[in-house]
Amino acid sequence: MFRKILLAGLTASLLAAAADPIRAPILVELFTSEGCSSCPPADRLLESLDPQVIVLSEHVDYWDRLGWRDPFSAHANTLRQEGYARGFGTTGPYTPQMVIDGAAEFVGNDSRRAMDEIARARTREKIGVHLARTASGVHVQIDPAAKSAEVWLALADDSATSQVAAGENKGRQLHHVAILRSLRKIGSVKRGAVFAQSVDVPPGTGRVIVFVQDSGLGKVYGVGAL
Repeated sequence: MFRKILLAGLTASLLAAAADPIRAPILVELFTSEGCSSCPPADRLLESLDPQVIVLSEHVDYWDRLGWRDPFSAHANTLRQEGYARGFGTTGPYTPQMVIDGAAEFVGNDSRRAMDEIARARTREKIGVHLARTASGVHVQIDPAAKSAEVWLALADDSATSQVAAGENKGRQLHHVAILRSLRKIGSVKRGAVFAQSVDVPPGTGRVIVFVQDSGLGKVYGVGAL
């Protein structure tokens, strides 16, 4: 009887671990829009990557004037994408666009390229980013860094579904994960120093993501999520 109970408990633990896998500390950003007919495959790709890495769905607003206003769009996301365009030297922002650790960009529905870039990102050394919930929000602690960089806090809805009534995706039901709702700089890490800070987070926030990024939208050196 004891053995049966032990096996049942072990099975339950393994099932729980499988249901809540530990995501690799790699940040995958997808710039997308419900007004873009090429974006739904990229949205599905991002969702498939979600259990493996830390993802953010960043809905831009430059498609909103073409028949359908994306309810998750924000001009701040467009500005962030424009910053990446300057850094990567591309002709301008486009959708869907995927960015891996601020180091590589490509068309966001290219699953083969996504897996190649994630595999490459796994080989890079990362700064440890540790998050713990507090009564009013989250405590952030970051291991000593090899160079100075910025610390960013992203708040995201876990998931949502839209019924698109107009535009290129008219009549389609679209599903998204990790929808960015707020992004702000909360400080900087100094070379060789530990970073520690408690931040307020609104109750009911779906996902809390903290990442360390080179100034000017450069490389991401570490990321953690709750």
